[in-house]
Amino acid sequence: MVALARWMRNPSFSSVVARRLLRFVSTSSSLAISRDPIVDIPHYNSRIRELARLGHAIDARRLFDEMPHRDIISWNSMIFGYFQNGLIDEARALFDSFAGRNIRTWTIVVSGYAKSGRIEKARQVFDAMPERNSVSWNAMISGYVQHGDLATARWLFDRMPDRDVASWNSMITGYCHAHRMGEARWLFENMPARNLVSWTVMISGYVQINEYEEAWRFFLYMHRCLMSPDQPNFTAAVSAVVGLGNIVLLENLRSLAIKTGFEGDVVVGTAILNAYTRESGALESALRFFEGMRERNEYSWSTMITALSHVGRLDDALLFYERDPSKTIVSQTALLAGFAQNNRIHEARHVFEQMPDPNVVSWNAMIAGYAQNGMLDEAKKLFDRMPIRNTISWASMIAACAQNGESEEALGLLSELHWHGIVPTLSSFTSGFFACANIRALEMGRQLHSLAIKAGSQFNAYVNNGLITMYAKCKNTEDATRVFNLMRTKDIVSWNSLIAGLSHNYLLDVARTVFDKMPIHDVVSWTAIISAYSQAGQGNESLELFLRMLREGALPNSSTMTTLLSTCGDVGSSRLGRQAHVLTIKLGFDLNLFVGNALISMYFKCGCRDSFLVFAKMPEHDLISWNSMLAGCAQNGLGREGIEIFEQMKAERILPNQISFMGLLCACSHAGLVDEGWHYFNSMSKDYRLMPLEGHYACMVDLLGRAGRLDEAKEFIENMPIEPDSVVWAALLGACRIHQNVELGRMVAEKLFQMEPQIAGNYVLLSNIYASRGMWNKVDEVRELMRARGVTKSPGCSWIQIRNKLHSFITGDKHHEQIVEIHALLKELYVKLKYAGYVPDTQFVLHDVEEEQKENVLLYHSEKLAVAYGLLATSDGTPLQIMKNLRICGDCHNFMRFISKITKREIDIRDGNRFHHFNDGNCSCGDYW
Repeated sequence: MVALARWMRNPSFSSVVARRLLRFVSTSSSLAISRDPIVDIPHYNSRIRELARLGHAIDARRLFDEMPHRDIISWNSMIFGYFQNGLIDEARALFDSFAGRNIRTWTIVVSGYAKSGRIEKARQVFDAMPERNSVSWNAMISGYVQHGDLATARWLFDRMPDRDVASWNSMITGYCHAHRMGEARWLFENMPARNLVSWTVMISGYVQINEYEEAWRFFLYMHRCLMSPDQPNFTAAVSAVVGLGNIVLLENLRSLAIKTGFEGDVVVGTAILNAYTRESGALESALRFFEGMRERNEYSWSTMITALSHVGRLDDALLFYERDPSKTIVSQTALLAGFAQNNRIHEARHVFEQMPDPNVVSWNAMIAGYAQNGMLDEAKKLFDRMPIRNTISWASMIAACAQNGESEEALGLLSELHWHGIVPTLSSFTSGFFACANIRALEMGRQLHSLAIKAGSQFNAYVNNGLITMYAKCKNTEDATRVFNLMRTKDIVSWNSLIAGLSHNYLLDVARTVFDKMPIHDVVSWTAIISAYSQAGQGNESLELFLRMLREGALPNSSTMTTLLSTCGDVGSSRLGRQAHVLTIKLGFDLNLFVGNALISMYFKCGCRDSFLVFAKMPEHDLISWNSMLAGCAQNGLGREGIEIFEQMKAERILPNQISFMGLLCACSHAGLVDEGWHYFNSMSKDYRLMPLEGHYACMVDLLGRAGRLDEAKEFIENMPIEPDSVVWAALLGACRIHQNVELGRMVAEKLFQMEPQIAGNYVLLSNIYASRGMWNKVDEVRELMRARGVTKSPGCSWIQIRNKLHSFITGDKHHEQIVEIHALLKELYVKLKYAGYVPDTQFVLHDVEEEQKENVLLYHSEKLAVAYGLLATSDGTPLQIMKNLRICGDCHNFMRFISKITKREIDIRDGNRFHHFNDGNCSCGDYW
């Protein structure tokens, strides 16, 4: 032996050969110690079990065959070893050749078949057993539980002659895994005796369905029953505390761990450490706990690396990784994930490539990292290369596709997963529902819902929340509400999902009822209902809810502020918008990209140039920022400024999209920049390979038409490569109205009457054209046509906000509380304006009446009523802001110019098309609109 060992140390000797030879010699020598073969049987049996455990089933069988004598333990050990190594057929062949099999042998085969998924084979063996004991019954019941067939498992359980605690625990485990906690609870309460496993399974079951309070109550109940927790029980209790998010309970649990001597246990200690890292603001406590741990394992180190990475402290995470003495694949994977989460994907890939043998978790982390960074193609390539996939691999890839706009591919992967006979994880289900929602695939969503029920996931909160959102986005609010009502446990996400779903389907009253029924409101709830009212055009109610939210002590987040700013813009309140801006600064959201974009839109919608200051101060811009600037310039008639913004985009190598060009072309149109508009329109396809859409063609028609080039606009439409839609023709009809072109206007209007016969604006424009030329019989014909077709014209409406109250007026209004004073002031102003040179433009009166009557009709247009009330209700010099639903008429535009001059007021009017800023007798549009 000494000589042999010396020879083996020779560098030229193969290490593999050496190990095999040494194993053979050590086995042989140990077997040769005893001269009695019968006495050596236990040693043989032990060696067979050891080889099988190490995965050397062939070596175990060779040793089994060499045995001079075998006992029943030898046969059972070898059969078990085959099953242990997945050699099912070999195990069965050995079983069939063994004449002296006992109840243990039969049970090994039943259990082996069941664990390998061959439940029918297991049942055949079970039924053929000459006798059975509780272990046999438990093996068969466990097999059905693992197979998901709880009905058969329960049928066997009920017929079992003698049940032990393991029998009860098997059934309870099955029900808990299927989230059928009611049945699990009934069995638990009817158990004749319980052990710690029973309690742990129940606590874990409630944790799995997010009923953390019930899980914690079970732990306290167990403690009152004088049951001392063990390691698995402690970790289950810690999971419940993590779900509750209660740092006080965590400290109590830690005290109990100290009393029972478990805090020093590395598994329990790591569970407590993990709980600290999941608590908001408890990272420093986690660091202190970690430094005080007597023993750490790879999960302790990886927990800290993950926690530090999660809050962006990647340098500290790297320091912990360097301190890790073993640097196992677990901590390497945690570092990899940390890099990926912090947008350092190339460093993550470097860590991955340095791993000598990455496991499936590492592969999954890398795929998730690519997905988080929008690198879907790289994620797909990695997924295709994976040597082994587990359910998390599939879930990661399905989520990656769903979240990156590849919804069809996500659903295809889900179908493939199901085809392989693999039950989707909860994550896969929720990703599938998200994908269905994205593409409005209601039927696929229903099928996925059925599969979730079959998989026992119908009571999981995440699954149900995904279902609510999916059904709502597919415009099936009945099923969304039904899912919500059937939920056993509703978390705040469930309530918020239903509110958002109802709001998106314009069921505002129902959404408000749900909101009012909520037991508690979080910032997401408030934001959802505030946004719902804002989107429904009920800005005042939206602002009232925001104020109520502040009164109730809830702090807004960036999404809330974005919604609030949007509401301020919609109601045209620059004063409220500025207050909201100040609040974003106080809350630290002013540098947030989304808030910055909302500020740009809000100021432009309020007719303020402060948008340029906001844009300049933003630390970063995305395409939405640039497009918001372009759209705002268009809305406010800032054509030259819009061109400057676009040229700045080009200088910074920001690629515009079709929305960018829409804003740019509208800006050129509203400023009369015809040559510039032609240049940028041609640049779309020539320089950026962007195909113009109907909206771009409509902008060009508007641009040419406003400039009086009606024939050129008509020719442009006739030569369009795509079929012109109603928006394009309406742009030409509007130009005909401006330039009073009757013939072309009639032709265009007839096309529009065919395309959209119920749109009142087209009839009104044609009627205006006729009225401007005094063709009153034609005006009457248009009105008669409208009556015959049931088309009604929306009245002109204007509104002004005074001291946080919105006052609205319609043309000819007589219902305002101060209407008498308003009419009196208008008549007084009318006289003053005439002395200043104002001449009423009666062509905008659409009735064949006397000239004096026409002037009287013009005097009570809604915007004139609003401006008169503004003059009455505010002190001298106060700027006035007025909103109007329709395009301002030429007479009102001229009226406002004179009003701004004689009253020395700045007057901003936002009509249905754009802003008009009146100051000292001039308008920002240059009388070109």
